[in-house]
This record gives sequence, structure tokens and C-alpha cells, in this order.
Amino acid sequence: MLLLVYLLLLVSVVILALRLHTLHRALDEMGLDLEDRLQTDTNVLLSLSTRDRHARQLAVILNRQLRALRAERRRYQSGDRELRDAVTSISHDLRTPLTAMRGCLDLLEREEKSESVERYLALMDNRVRAMTSLTEELFRYSVILSTGEELRFEDVDLKAVLEESVAGLYGALTRQGITPEIQMPEGPVIRRLDRGSLGRIYGNILSNALKYSAGDLSITLLPEGEISFSNRAPGLDPVQVERLFDRFYTVEAARRSTGLGLSIARTLTERMGGTIQALLADHRLTILVRFPASSS
Repeated sequence: MLLLVYLLLLVSVVILALRLHTLHRALDEMGLDLEDRLQTDTNVLLSLSTRDRHARQLAVILNRQLRALRAERRRYQSGDRELRDAVTSISHDLRTPLTAMRGCLDLLEREEKSESVERYLALMDNRVRAMTSLTEELFRYSVILSTGEELRFEDVDLKAVLEESVAGLYGALTRQGITPEIQMPEGPVIRRLDRGSLGRIYGNILSNALKYSAGDLSITLLPEGEISFSNRAPGLDPVQVERLFDRFYTVEAARRSTGLGLSIARTLTERMGGTIQALLADHRLTILVRFPASSS
């Protein structure tokens, strides 16, 4: 009789162990399936190989959340696409009248004018130039975000492109009282990147320094592929720095900007396998860009 009890207990333990093993395997499979569903755009829901009532109830709840998440993703993608189309359309629509205004201003420059008219024309020319710059920035942003733009990867020297970018904006920097302090390695720092996109990243970061710098700029390129742009920025606080890469975000110090420069820089950096971040310490703003040796 005692032996029979032992046998029944043993059978019960084995059955429970098998059920537990089956449940664990089913939950592991569901975890892998859930990760796959979150990373891919598919309508396939989670399925279970076990008949356990509690596990299947969990799967029902997760599938309900998956449906809601997919609906939100579609709404976001649709809204983002509509925003890009609207930005492209607006930038195109603005180009024509701005070009016409610039042409009229150029013609007026040839006419005889009083001192007050000269002052007003100069003011108008300044506003038109600023509007043209913002329009071009909007257009570049819409092009960069479009899925049709492909990057052309090639061996690029981070140092050479950085030198070209600094030289291109050196006049604007010095006119604002900023003399860049630059540290670079002696030899080239080669990464496989899109040269034009890299130049745009550098240019946007340097333009950002023009907006926020209190009169200084330090640029350091390390052989490991890290580039830092650092300047005093007493007008910024940690909350603002965290949002510098958000599209269309501007702070009071840069109210004439669209806020797209650093957002474009982040998009291009990440597309090329790099990372970019903004840090604020002791009232110094530092933009760090890293391109690991495996960037391609």
C-alpha cells in the first residue's frame, strides 16, 4: 500500500514537472514572439503551444495591447508622412515668392534712394534672407527624412571634412567674435560614411555654436572617431539641452531658427551608424559625435 502511494506521488511529480517544463517553454516562445512582433511590422498575433488557461489568458491580454500598439504606430506613421509632405509643399510654395522678392530688392538697389528708404530696404533684405534660409532648412529636412534618399558610403577622412567645414564657417564665427580652438590627430581618421552627410552634420553643429556660444568654441577630434564641439552657453539649462535634438524645438536665444539643424544632424548620424548627444556642465554645452570603426 505504501509503495503504491509512493508510485502515485512519483507519477504526480513527473506530470507536474512535465507540465511546468511545457509551460516554461511556451512562455519563452511567447517572449521571443513578442519581441519579434514589436520589431517587425506584421499583423500576426502571439500564439501558444500550451493549453494552460492562465498562459492563454496572458496571451489574449498581450495580443490586445499589440493591436492597440499597431494602431498607434500606423497613426504616427501616417501623421509623420503627412507632416513631411506638408513641409515639402510649404517650402516649395515659399521659394517662388521669396525669389521674386529678392529680385525686386536687387532692382531697387540700382535706383536712387533716400537714406530712410535705404534703411528700410536693408531691413527688408535682411528679413528676406532669413526667411530664405529657414525655407531651405525646411526643404532639406523634408528631403532627408524622405525614404527615397540613399546614402553613398565611401572611405571618408573625418579630419579632412571637419577642416573643410570649419573653414567654410570661419568667417561667420570670427565675425561673431569666436575663434575656434581645434585639436586633431596628425594622421587621418578614416570611416566609411556618406561624405556629404558628414559635412552637413558638422555644418549644423557649427551653426548651432553660432546661436548659443558666449564667444568661444573648442573642437576636438580623437583617433577613435569621437568629435566634440564645446562652448560656453550660459543661456541654456539642462531641460533645454535635453530637447536640442527635437525637431522644431527652439529656445529664446535662437528664436529665428526652425530648430531643425541638430535634429537633421542626429538623423544623419544615426543613419550612418554613429551616435550624437548634448551635454551641459558648468555652463558649457558639448555636442559629442561618435563614429565607431565599424560604421558603414
